[in-house]
Amino acid sequence: MSLTRIRLKPREERRIKAGHLWIFSNEVDCDATPLVATAPGDLVRVETATGRPLGVGYVNPQSLISVRLLSTDPHAVVDRAFLAARLRRALAWRTRCHAHPFYRLVFGEADGLPGLVVDRYDDTLVVQITTAGMERLRPLLIEALDEVVRPAHILLRNDGASRTLEGLPATVEVALGSPPDEATVIEGSCRFRVALRAGQKTGWFYDQRPNRARLLPYVEHARVLDLFSYVGGFGIQAAAHGAAHVTLVDASARALAYARANAADNGVAAHVTAIEGDVFEVLRGLAAEGARFDVVIVDPPALIKRRKDYAAGLAAYRRLNEQALAVLADDGLLLAASCSHHLERDALPRLITQAATARRRGLQFVEEGGQGPDHPVHPAIPETAYLKVILARALPVF
Repeated sequence: MSLTRIRLKPREERRIKAGHLWIFSNEVDCDATPLVATAPGDLVRVETATGRPLGVGYVNPQSLISVRLLSTDPHAVVDRAFLAARLRRALAWRTRCHAHPFYRLVFGEADGLPGLVVDRYDDTLVVQITTAGMERLRPLLIEALDEVVRPAHILLRNDGASRTLEGLPATVEVALGSPPDEATVIEGSCRFRVALRAGQKTGWFYDQRPNRARLLPYVEHARVLDLFSYVGGFGIQAAAHGAAHVTLVDASARALAYARANAADNGVAAHVTAIEGDVFEVLRGLAAEGARFDVVIVDPPALIKRRKDYAAGLAAYRRLNEQALAVLADDGLLLAASCSHHLERDALPRLITQAATARRRGLQFVEEGGQGPDHPVHPAIPETAYLKVILARALPVF
């Protein structure tokens, strides 16, 4: 099959040769190979300024990231067999990591499938397609998923904001079977009901699994505050592992309804309280009441969604952790997280330290975490290492 060529400007291939998969529009020699001659989602063959082949990818002339490479083999044929091979490789790793079929099956670029996220809930797959190129491959992708995984159901949660940047509509569609409205996730000794069609993202945040487990040895007899609790992944497991009481805080009534049900299902409803409201406002109220907690979990959505939001996002992370420290008891533990890939890994501990200084609290960093192994990191793409977690112990100022 003859593919349209995309030629790079001189020396713009260095990042690609180092392993990155993205080509930005200002790196393309549009005089030699105009992007406007392509349509969103077209497969293209990428080459250096001297005509040396770099690989095959898909293009979107309307996007800042104009090309995403699928293979460094310039003769690769991107068909159902190609997609199935990538899926088998992804599945092989997840089945090594997890005894039960509950995990992120595909994590975009890290699995060689840019623009694609697939979460597995036993016999149901929830798929997010975020790019025009992967959207064009959707029929082949669904066939490949059916071939490799043999799910009973496939739900397309193509309603994320990133699709707008690619010129794609936001939709929720059934691709296979009759997907249920909710699923039950097994994590550790607990079970969680999650909404698949109407929940956040793809329903459950598998990426925090190791950090939820990391916290459990410290929660016995503790008063726990779980901020941005969603359906209770951190807090309910804490209650099940001996926490004296857990307070969940989230702005979503739907999420808290699921959290209450999950508390009941796991036999800890008597130890769990849910507060609906803006986390910043709730924290101010708790501080004014003199409330104190032995463990405070701060796991917000990305506060830096775009590079232009960087300064405001830094201020928000610092303010949030400062307010969390205001209600943290002496010798208490703060678990602070950021899922924004725009926030550098060394920035989170710095922000927490600044927050502690403002509150005149001493700190010890006792553990550090990131995303689970079902969210592997592509070593040449720092954006894939997005989750940062710090577990800090609060002390008097030294």
